[in-house]
Amino acid sequence: MSVIVGYIPTREGRAALTAARSEALLRKTKLVVVNSQRGGRDFDAHQAQLFEEELRRVQRDLDEAGVPHEVRQLVRGNEPAEDLIEVAEQSDGELIVIGLRRRTPIGKLILGSNAQRILLDAVCPVLAVKAGEDD
Repeated sequence: MSVIVGYIPTREGRAALTAARSEALLRKTKLVVVNSQRGGRDFDAHQAQLFEEELRRVQRDLDEAGVPHEVRQLVRGNEPAEDLIEVAEQSDGELIVIGLRRRTPIGKLILGSNAQRILLDAVCPVLAVKAGEDD
């Protein structure tokens, strides 16, 4: 069993990571941190290096907090929703945690496509969190 979190280095990503870390500790289970990138022209070597550095920092923080974890950086052309759902299935995920952006009143009519797909297609419960004002 494990808690899966979709992580990108944004306010929302950090909020999701914080919530996932708390859930993993509460459930006494492993935390699987997933950073999913589509790759291609928009994802160059410099950007890949920045993400790797950020994920190393996440690993250090989780090590220091004593949270059993695994960090996966996936760049294989999939949508993040596909990767998170697949990792949850492979890792016997008991919870997926995702961060949601604040939206305008019009934007609230449409949930982000990745978030919507995860909520609808995940084989386990999904916790969607928003970043606080101080995050």
